[in-house]
Amino acid sequence: MKPVFTIMSALLLAVTATVNSCPPSDRAALLAFKAALHEPYLGIFNSWTGTDCCHNWYGVSCDTESHRVADINLRGESEDPIFERAHRTGYMTGFISPEICKLTRLSSITIADWKGITGEIPKCISTLSFLRILDLVGNKISGEIPYDIGKLNSLTVLNIADNQISGRIPASLTSLSSLMHLDLRNNKISGPIPRRFGRLGMLSRALLSGNQISGLIPGSISRIYRLADLDLSMNKISGSIPASLGKMAVLATLNLDCNKISGTIPPTLLTSSIGNLNLSRNGLAGKIPDVFGPRSYFTVIDLSYNKLSGSIPKTLMAASYIGHLDVSYNHLCGRIPAGAPFDHLEASSFSHNHCLCGKPLRAC
Repeated sequence: MKPVFTIMSALLLAVTATVNSCPPSDRAALLAFKAALHEPYLGIFNSWTGTDCCHNWYGVSCDTESHRVADINLRGESEDPIFERAHRTGYMTGFISPEICKLTRLSSITIADWKGITGEIPKCISTLSFLRILDLVGNKISGEIPYDIGKLNSLTVLNIADNQISGRIPASLTSLSSLMHLDLRNNKISGPIPRRFGRLGMLSRALLSGNQISGLIPGSISRIYRLADLDLSMNKISGSIPASLGKMAVLATLNLDCNKISGTIPPTLLTSSIGNLNLSRNGLAGKIPDVFGPRSYFTVIDLSYNKLSGSIPKTLMAASYIGHLDVSYNHLCGRIPAGAPFDHLEASSFSHNHCLCGKPLRAC
């Protein structure tokens, strides 16, 4: 009976191993994905051997129940031992193969900071209905954001910063009702911010700086209750600043510097929860609203390189904290108030105005 028992045990183990391994279709898709990439220094793909891609394939994780590939996590900058041994960050060329879309149970795709990956975001990405994270930061990916990306109902993170993405922000992006983190920084994106951007009700960070975005700031943004960080700097945005931005419940950082924004500074921005406010290098005119008070707490308030006139508001002395203030390169005039917060600011914070005087500038 022993030989029969041994044979049965071996068969059982073989069946169990087969059941617990990834499907051949997922393995084939991963190998096709690998074939489109070239990583010459670290050998991260050396472990992609054997029939079971769910075990010991670097950067690949599978769902414990279905044994389908759920996560691809390949970062070119990591504390993993493979990077420490090589004493270098990663470098990879090639492109992201559309074969990745055959991994229909993917929950996250991270192919980040490889510096040399080119090509486009596969348009079929929008068919991956389980996708929660798409992180392609730090490559040389070009082309446009897939026009129907709004189909990814489960997407919570979209990070394609530091690439060469062009074209417009697709209108369908505003349908990503689960999106919490949007990072499009440092690309070549143009055109306006979609008018219905405020539909992104779960969004906490919207980072769009360093592009060629034009048009107005949509007032609908102020309806995003959870938004804490809004960065639209270094674009070509024009028009005025919606006063409603200053009424947002948790907005803490607002960077609008280096645009073509005109009009006046809404008083609401200076009495809000915003603690880091950068409106420099625009075309803002009029007076600085004299509305500061005990609730005003700014780590940074930068209004430099505008067309502001009038005097420095005396109510600034009533603010609970002003860490850094810069009103240089404007048309301000009059005496700089004495005392906090002005007693710790340098002359450069007030330089190149029409006729400001008093410490730390020349005496009046």
